[in-house]
Amino acid sequence: MLCEDIKDHAEFKCLDDIAGIVIDLRYVGDNNFVGRDLYGSLDCRWLHKEAAQGLVDAVAILRTKQPTYRLLVLDALRPHRVQEMLWKHLEGTSLRSYVADPARGSIHSFGMALDVTILDEHGQELDMGTAFDALVEKSHPKQEPEFLANGTLTPSQFENRQLLREAMFGAGFRGINSEWWHFNFGDPDVVRQTYLRID
Repeated sequence: MLCEDIKDHAEFKCLDDIAGIVIDLRYVGDNNFVGRDLYGSLDCRWLHKEAAQGLVDAVAILRTKQPTYRLLVLDALRPHRVQEMLWKHLEGTSLRSYVADPARGSIHSFGMALDVTILDEHGQELDMGTAFDALVEKSHPKQEPEFLANGTLTPSQFENRQLLREAMFGAGFRGINSEWWHFNFGDPDVVRQTYLRID
């Protein structure tokens, strides 16, 4: 199904209808690793209804831990055609491992993945040690204990990432080894096989 037709599909929920979040989709505009607007006129403020409910639950969990903090959504639905653009942008580099091969498909393209961080009571992003979409080892959750031990991550940065995961994991999301900001909802293999991909 095309992204342009998503507003008429009952399986998807608009992010605008979810209370307690702030939306700043980074592939609108040039504040992303590609350095240009990839979404243009496409409306990508959507999630599959199951992931949307997970986001609602994550908001509630974060509120119990830090009532003045909010989740900042950096990316949600990413049409397959945009995934192909990201893949092509990294052609010939060693960074392709950070982007799902379009031949396999990104969970974002099913509306079942989120890129997200936390805003503090002043509306500032918590320090996570790297920016969103920093395609470097310091972004890897898998290596955080090592980075904490050798000083690459500060205790505060480590705790901020832990807080984000507590909210997201508690709501049913799963992380990945290479990006602290990325969370999938549901089993990726099942999603790819049985859910509707947005092109």
